[in-house]
Amino acid sequence: MSKSSKSFRCRECGHETVGYMGKCPACQNWNTIEEIEVLKTGAKSKGIAPVKRDLIKLSNVKSQNSERVKTGLSEFDRVMGGGIVKDSVTILTAKPGAWKSTLLLQVAQRLADIGHKVLYASGEESESQIKSRADRILKRIDDNIYVISTTILEEITSQASILDVDFLIVDSIQTVVSAELTSRPGSPTQTMECANTLVELAKNPVRPRVVFIVGQMTKDDELAGVRALEHLVDTVLVMSTDDEQELRMLMATKNRYGATGEVGFFEMTEEGMVSIDNPSAHFMTVRDGDTKVIGSALTVIKEGTRPIILEVESLVSQSYTPYPSRVGECIRREHLNTLISLLEERGKLNLYDKNVVIKTTGGIALREPSSNLAIITSIASSLKAIGLPVDTIFLADVSLTGELRGIPMLKSRLKEADRMGFKVAYIAKDSIKIDKELSIDVRECNTLKEVLAKVLNI
Repeated sequence: MSKSSKSFRCRECGHETVGYMGKCPACQNWNTIEEIEVLKTGAKSKGIAPVKRDLIKLSNVKSQNSERVKTGLSEFDRVMGGGIVKDSVTILTAKPGAWKSTLLLQVAQRLADIGHKVLYASGEESESQIKSRADRILKRIDDNIYVISTTILEEITSQASILDVDFLIVDSIQTVVSAELTSRPGSPTQTMECANTLVELAKNPVRPRVVFIVGQMTKDDELAGVRALEHLVDTVLVMSTDDEQELRMLMATKNRYGATGEVGFFEMTEEGMVSIDNPSAHFMTVRDGDTKVIGSALTVIKEGTRPIILEVESLVSQSYTPYPSRVGECIRREHLNTLISLLEERGKLNLYDKNVVIKTTGGIALREPSSNLAIITSIASSLKAIGLPVDTIFLADVSLTGELRGIPMLKSRLKEADRMGFKVAYIAKDSIKIDKELSIDVRECNTLKEVLAKVLNI
């Protein structure tokens, strides 16, 4: 017969204590310990028995990694590592309203189009709400897509087995509960128990399936729940958003079957999420080859495993206050102040009474030192009101001594610039062996002052 007992557990990290405490000793959060009722069942009533499994030689194990399913959404397939592995479990998290459910519904349609059976289980929306979104973003709805609106885990897994689906989408894990537990939805116990059951469903050696789980995000922009949830699944996808931009970046912060840190780009439209297949063309302004633009410099950043052309824009204006503004929508203020100091000391340009504003096309953050030369050159161009040629690219870091330094993946960055039709590239001297197959004119320089003299004649 089942019996219940009281237990005290932290709702943030899942740590158990002997009694109520104001502060969790594990995660150090205050007022997160809560009393829960745990249903205890005897071993006999559970019917748990050891399962005999035959040992298999590793060399004889069939690899599922090579059996990938491509959705046709090129950026999604890229982030997944070239396609979806057939027995994988993926969790997708983002802020509310980021269109994560929309993206998964589009993925479901693509999978159904190529003959796969998909079950979309939602604990947040009714069947009619899901249908309304599908009518809005999908041109047609395939008969291989099934929906169920429930928060009971056993109902979801039962329907997945009865329909014998290939793909299961659960939206979201924090709303799903197991009938065998009495704790509230979203608690660490419920979340981990439900997630473990879904992993077992996906990893069944006789009938492997693909499971996608939607995870809610905390106010700190992290996946809600215990950290063990991220360790449990194969892939963790995080969709970053900007309320003022239609751009969506999908990053794999963990991927057992692909490159961790890989990034895909999407654009929000009335037809749903559209894959940006050529990001380099998206994050720069296309202009005539002979044009010169004041305050606009181009560089190549690395997002995931690929290089992307990025346009850096700057605006320098006269300040009429004792403290000029330093505004960087895409760069840390400390980093911007360092680069301005470099330009003043090593470039011999005065900006003590000037406001400086920096931004990038598309709003991508400048995290790499590879963009430093482009940022400084852009500021100098805006200060002197001298245009920079649009067929020129800047690929170097700048040390505090004013010397140029080499950057990682320079060869692949130059190839991307060459592919996009750039004519000239400024790099640090002796940072790479010049590839003779490249048609781009690679100009090596020692110092920042040398670059400014060649490009802006200052």
